[in-house]
Amino acid sequence: MNHPNVVVVYHSGYGHTQRMAHAVADGAQARVITIDADGNLPPPAWEELNQADAIIFGAPTYMGGPSWQFKKFADATSKQWFAGVWKDKLFGGFTNSATMNGDKGETIGYFMTLAAQHGGLWVSLGIMPSNSKAAGRNDPNYVGGYAGALATTPSDAGVGEMAQGDLDTARQYGERVLAAAVRWKQA
Repeated sequence: MNHPNVVVVYHSGYGHTQRMAHAVADGAQARVITIDADGNLPPPAWEELNQADAIIFGAPTYMGGPSWQFKKFADATSKQWFAGVWKDKLFGGFTNSATMNGDKGETIGYFMTLAAQHGGLWVSLGIMPSNSKAAGRNDPNYVGGYAGALATTPSDAGVGEMAQGDLDTARQYGERVLAAAVRWKQA
């Protein structure tokens, strides 16, 4: 059996979500496609997404939802939706915002709805939260997500200052999506 084709497609405003995208892609052994500052993909990227077994969405959470660039990309997927091209693919998602909550759940919910509209199947995080008194920012899933990988980066922190626990969570999530794609492809 050949290796599942996993693609990470994301937008990043300041580089934090980009770093997270590469951690997810590392875990998933995935190709990374960047949504540019104008909300566009290079034309060959559409065919890569169409051929993927699993697609992992990523965007920062701005004002309670994904960036407008990601939303523009999502609207452009209507051609795939109309033709049923992404039906039965696996989907996942990740996001970053400056505060611990930051309404990140709304962004993940947006991704889940987009996946459902395409007839896809969602892969949850599957990592227990680090919620004991001994837990700290460098522990996996310290932010406490379940539906996808969540990261928190203070607004005045540089890309290199992201919490290692958030990046570990992203990598482990990529591994989970890849493992799910292997099982799905064998079914």
